[in-house]
Amino acid sequence: MAEWQKSGWRSKPRVQMPDYTDPAALADVEARLSQFPPLVFAGEARRLKDQLGAAARGEAFLLQGGDCAEAFEQFSADAIRDTFKVMLQMAMVLTYGAKVPVVKVGRMAGQFAKPRSAPTETVNGVELPSYRGDIINDLAFSESSRIPDPSKMLQAYTQSAGTLNLLRAFSKGGYADMAKVHSWTLGFTEGEKAARYREMAERISDALDFMKAAGISSDRIETLQTVDFYTSHESLLLEYEEALTRLDSTSGKWLAGSGHMIWIGDRTRQPDGAHVEFASGVLNPVGMKCGPSMTADDLKVLMKRLNPSNEAGKLTLITRFGAGKVSEHLPRLIRAVKEANANVLWVCDPMHGNTIKSESGYKTRPFDAVLREVREFFAVHKAEGTIPGGVHFEMTGQDVTECIGGVQAVTDEDLSDRYHTACDPRLNASQSLELAFLVAEELSALRGCRQAQAV
Repeated sequence: MAEWQKSGWRSKPRVQMPDYTDPAALADVEARLSQFPPLVFAGEARRLKDQLGAAARGEAFLLQGGDCAEAFEQFSADAIRDTFKVMLQMAMVLTYGAKVPVVKVGRMAGQFAKPRSAPTETVNGVELPSYRGDIINDLAFSESSRIPDPSKMLQAYTQSAGTLNLLRAFSKGGYADMAKVHSWTLGFTEGEKAARYREMAERISDALDFMKAAGISSDRIETLQTVDFYTSHESLLLEYEEALTRLDSTSGKWLAGSGHMIWIGDRTRQPDGAHVEFASGVLNPVGMKCGPSMTADDLKVLMKRLNPSNEAGKLTLITRFGAGKVSEHLPRLIRAVKEANANVLWVCDPMHGNTIKSESGYKTRPFDAVLREVREFFAVHKAEGTIPGGVHFEMTGQDVTECIGGVQAVTDEDLSDRYHTACDPRLNASQSLELAFLVAEELSALRGCRQAQAV
């Protein structure tokens, strides 16, 4: 087999990627990016892979979340802080429920490109290329805005570098103090509609009080003040990915320097395609979205392509079927993994299969459908004797009204109040934390079943 090359994807069939009209401008941007420092480092990616391997064995649990697509106009320190803050709250609740460490991975610092169901869209009889994310073109519906602009990759790099700088400061500078994080969560449970979650929050408080009384507190132990926080994105725009790929001098392997973890979407996972070719050669952990059209045979081929050495933590399978469809599709994929004796981490994305158009015309996701798919994911893994290792949410720390339901009771009529997403609807801070409590209940029940089986 020929040695993998970071440019090898260029000879493969490509989908969901723009056709740039100015090759010279594209080449100039790629050359400039190739001289920039990588955004992440090989040691970080290896550490994440080890932690994902633990999640695959049931010794940890993955929480992956963030924007559907990052936007240049919405970039701010407050927005980054708010999403980071909610993910810390969710992680603490999940840690209590699972009694294992929670691996925290943001859809941040690189999630700028989005696959689209159609290459064009029509408004008032005018047909233009689809908006593909701020790294490629603009949301404004005009001919000039929709022309792919390679210089936008430079802006995406700059924003990603700024985001990572702030995330590193938050995660290691005391903002992630365990006691402080829980105090934020207690505010959520004060409302009458969130009373059902108060008991678990109070149990967490009791545990923290016990730790403090025993001399285990954040003012004495640094690890209670800091967290590991990683970034991830869909590696859709391969010109950007290749330009930031670097050779790791320690291992002699190639690192996708754009993010700690990259994933391949359900629309770009062709076994002989460009996106699989690129992801097959980097040392980073790789995710792959698995929708209803994924066959057992295709999955076996893709697992071999993306994780030829069958490394633990290397490959994460992110399922996205839709509520009511998990039991129809997930069992056959689980059995294919068993037959191949493959090392994978199973993660549930309950967002993408549950998108609907509301009566008011907004694209939305019902909270109840999201929760139902998560519960079905846990139920199938329990029946198959396999490990449900994580969840993957499109969410934000801001008080948006994009998904309906939850204790906040966002209705169809409320969607227009604060509907800010450029692509897909996100869970807001309250809905995200409520979901964490409900997933924690599933994890706690799963732990109880395992303990009973062990007796």
